[in-house]
Amino acid sequence: QDVFVNVVGGIRVQETAADLPVLLAVLSSFRDRALPEKLVAFGEVGLSGEIRPVPNGEERLREAATHGFLHAIVPKANAPKKSHIGKLAIIAVDRLGDALSATSEL
Repeated sequence: QDVFVNVVGGIRVQETAADLPVLLAVLSSFRDRALPEKLVAFGEVGLSGEIRPVPNGEERLREAATHGFLHAIVPKANAPKKSHIGKLAIIAVDRLGDALSATSEL
């Protein structure tokens, strides 16, 4: 089955960092279970479900913290040494299943 995603607000998705948040949103809809508020995610998702790093990971996390997000799901390779940036708790994942489990625990 093919899935087509429409991003509203004039935003053009031009990088693979949107893979993980788009998949989390689609799976959230499929499961009829909302994602937690104040959650941010980024990462490229491979065909076998591995979560790959993207450029500027720490900058993205600092910006998310500035905007008041409380949880971030990111590729392990993008995770900083600290588990928090301000109030932003960082959850590092290797696989899509890990990311889904993390959303259930928030």
